[in-house]
Amino acid sequence: MITKRWPVDNSVDKEDSYSQCSQAADLLKNNEVVAFPTETVYGLGGNAKSDEAVSKIFEAKGRPSDNPLIIHIADKAQLNAFITEIPQKAQTLMEQFWPGPLTLIFTHKEGVLSQYATAGLSTVAVRMPDHPVALALLKKTGLPIAAPSANRSGRPSPTTADHVWEDLNGRIAGLVDGGPTGVGVESTVVDCTGEVPVILRPGGITREQLEEVVGEVSVDPALTDESQAPKSPGMKYRHYAPDAPLYLVEGTREDIQQLVEDKKQEGLSVGVLTTVENRGFYHADYVYACGQREKLETVASSLYEALRYFNTTDADIIFCEMFPGEGVGHAIMNRLMKAAGHRIISR
Repeated sequence: MITKRWPVDNSVDKEDSYSQCSQAADLLKNNEVVAFPTETVYGLGGNAKSDEAVSKIFEAKGRPSDNPLIIHIADKAQLNAFITEIPQKAQTLMEQFWPGPLTLIFTHKEGVLSQYATAGLSTVAVRMPDHPVALALLKKTGLPIAAPSANRSGRPSPTTADHVWEDLNGRIAGLVDGGPTGVGVESTVVDCTGEVPVILRPGGITREQLEEVVGEVSVDPALTDESQAPKSPGMKYRHYAPDAPLYLVEGTREDIQQLVEDKKQEGLSVGVLTTVENRGFYHADYVYACGQREKLETVASSLYEALRYFNTTDADIIFCEMFPGEGVGHAIMNRLMKAAGHRIISR
């Protein structure tokens, strides 16, 4: 398959005249799959009403088909076509955070969406991305678009078009290149079908921000207990991992440097994932500064870039600093724990 690539200058607000999105929209209407930028990561889109299109998403990603997908829309009115009801708290969250990096779980109507998009569940995840190119593309299709991250399953999520190209060139019909994404980690997923909203996946909108708007918000036990089955799209299987084994280190930077020296003595090539503040401290074969510890949003925005960086090296093992678990740090640690396969070295 030849993958078409359309560069789009998203620095100018001209969503009604993105000719590239018109071409990509035509492919989506014909049940092909197309990657496009959002404010979080690049998504791999397909017509959420079509079994054929959604099957192509799973095939391109190499993703198990029992994993539900997030549906992307450009207009809240689109919900009426496939959602049974919008609870009041969900309505409040939509008014506050849409468009934006927040995905809400609703009960869907039977027979409207592809059963593959919902993995046969009675609920569906929906969001409205805050990105001019994504919104232009969605508007031009007029369709609900199922779109997981545009990477091969298990690899770090893509935050640039080049990441998508590396993983999916020749496997998808098109790629809308809108430049680097902003938030860097995926959207927060919140189940709104019960009385108390439940965070199923931490992301760009923090628990603290949610509670300021709707009061109490709980967290899915599966986020901290490996024995619990995760309920969120994109959380069921191992994700985000670089090729070399990644270990989180609960200790000081001196502890991490000692681990580096021990492994180098064994003849291994060693990488360290750190922040700008500590970059000069480590003496390893590869050191990557992933944002600033004092500004965790910068860590989130470059996290997947960091994980992909190590795949360009010959590192045999990677050690990573830990981060606070509050605010956006919750999302960062969630992704790092999954990338590390929950391997933590305590010192």
